[in-house]
Amino acid sequence: SCLHIEYTGDEVIDMIINTKQMIPLADANRNFSKVARAADQQGAVVILKNNVPKYVVLSFDHFEGLSKSEDERLESVAARILKENLPAFSELAK
Repeated sequence: SCLHIEYTGDEVIDMIINTKQMIPLADANRNFSKVARAADQQGAVVILKNNVPKYVVLSFDHFEGLSKSEDERLESVAARILKENLPAFSELAK
């Protein structure tokens, strides 16, 4: 099964994380190399505190991919807005 995480703040990031990559905080404290290996293999690991998702550890490659995806989404939205409002933008340019 998977866990869907959405961060809403200055940005929105959607991630789907395999629940098999959920690690209790106590285990993460005892064996952080296990967390790092799992993040390397899966891209992201959720650390549970009191059986509740509390932290996400991302591999840097996965993080960079998320950043690029966000940039692509912004470019796509900007292109759509420009296309939908091209007559108004053309009028303003005169």
